[in-house]
Amino acid sequence: MTTAFRSDAPRPAGSPRRRLGNALRGGLLPLLLVLLLLAPPSARADNQDRVDYTLTNQSGKDFSGQQLAGSSFAGATARQASFRGADLHGAILTQAAFPEADFRGADLSDALMDKVDMSGTDLTGAVLRGAIASGSNFTGATVIDADFTDALLDRVDQRLLCRDARGTNPVTGTDTRLSLDCG
Repeated sequence: MTTAFRSDAPRPAGSPRRRLGNALRGGLLPLLLVLLLLAPPSARADNQDRVDYTLTNQSGKDFSGQQLAGSSFAGATARQASFRGADLHGAILTQAAFPEADFRGADLSDALMDKVDMSGTDLTGAVLRGAIASGSNFTGATVIDADFTDALLDRVDQRLLCRDARGTNPVTGTDTRLSLDCG
């Protein structure tokens, strides 16, 4: 189920995911990003597939079907870019802008995507299991057949996404509304 919260309300320490969310919002995120980006290649497992697009402009680019697991798009701009069917498992998308981008069928599971502009994106059939997306903007996003199981979303985004959520993810078999805890 999606973990949703009001960003202005205090949250109990609770689960590890909740504690991680609290730590990230508490200023730990910039430190983690710096450490990850400065870590020597030997300190990162499977680094041969990781690509660093940090603070770059990738607007209109085509990443369809690419293996981008663990790659960094931190602070990047990718307006109307296509990530259709791309593997972005565990990618770092924090503070990036992907307005009107195509993420149909993409794997965004376990991605760090807090404070990301996902307005107008197409997430049809995307898998966002375990993604951390607090403080992100999903206004106008299409979430048909998407799977948000265990994703960390702000309550406002969760409610917004529930308005149009429907279908079942073709990869995981999970009902979109159930994964968003739409009730």
